[in-house]
Amino acid sequence: MDAQEFLPDENAVAAIRRDIAAYEAGRVSARRKVLWRVPLLLVLLVAVVWLLALLLNAIADPFEQWTSTLHVFLYVLGAILALILYWWARKPVANLQHSFRLKLLPIVFGFIGNLRYGRGVRPESFDRLPPETVGDFDRVTFDDVFAGTHGGFSFELYEAVFKNRIGTGETTLFHGVVMAFETERPFPGLLVATRKAEQVVPFFRGLFGASIDEIESGIPTIDENYEFRTDNTEAAETLVRGRLARALQWLAEAWPGEPARVALRGGDGFLLLPTPKNFFELPPISEPLDYKAHVEPIIADMASLLATAALVRKVGSGGEAGPEAQA
Repeated sequence: MDAQEFLPDENAVAAIRRDIAAYEAGRVSARRKVLWRVPLLLVLLVAVVWLLALLLNAIADPFEQWTSTLHVFLYVLGAILALILYWWARKPVANLQHSFRLKLLPIVFGFIGNLRYGRGVRPESFDRLPPETVGDFDRVTFDDVFAGTHGGFSFELYEAVFKNRIGTGETTLFHGVVMAFETERPFPGLLVATRKAEQVVPFFRGLFGASIDEIESGIPTIDENYEFRTDNTEAAETLVRGRLARALQWLAEAWPGEPARVALRGGDGFLLLPTPKNFFELPPISEPLDYKAHVEPIIADMASLLATAALVRKVGSGGEAGPEAQA
């Protein structure tokens, strides 16, 4: 995959640079507002809370219990108001970046057909994601969500965090990128490749019913890190011991770190890449936006993710699943 093939043409780059120049003018103005609004509002709030505390001490006995309770209430209220004021003071920055992203991303992702973009919205493919790929979660948050067509197939790509509450704490089951796509050939049932359940959480195995069988690839390095579960052993064995195993070996080299996860169900394919990276963010408001430094890497990241999805979707077809399949 050569990211240069996905870069916009000269006219589009020139238009992007003009948009960046306009954004930079707005960024400088918004940053100036934030630099004086945040400290001014917080200082005023502290002064008000301090005066109210003095007034409370003047009209009441500071040793009485109800006075102490009012002090605590006053300080808690002050902390809450400080967070609200901080959010409000920075709102021009957030609005500027959000509006610019809405304008920029459709341009830089011009190689994606019928592009749709949202942030924090529920992906359409989410309800079809087999829960066995992430575990028994009770909270999920979404960041950037993209949908469109590329390379002859439809896809949906989104950043998500899946969590499960255990007692008073939370366990993160998955944090990364989820790619949903049409498989080249429907798989007759469910096939899930995840990291070993005992390496995650004890309740993970409970997600698999009695009709779900576990099979192995026969490759020690793969079976040490993955378990394969399916409700159609006959159809799954050929894939697990062939193209899927090779695809997972390639993914381990291309995306080092926590093992990727793959799920096939009918005509739906899912690739989950665990990563803490936020792929499509603009730099903070304090940093000037540069096309080479900030925009081109976003394009390269999207191209790499789509190329990876294109390779994995070949697992259920008669073709190979690996970098040579793109040659």
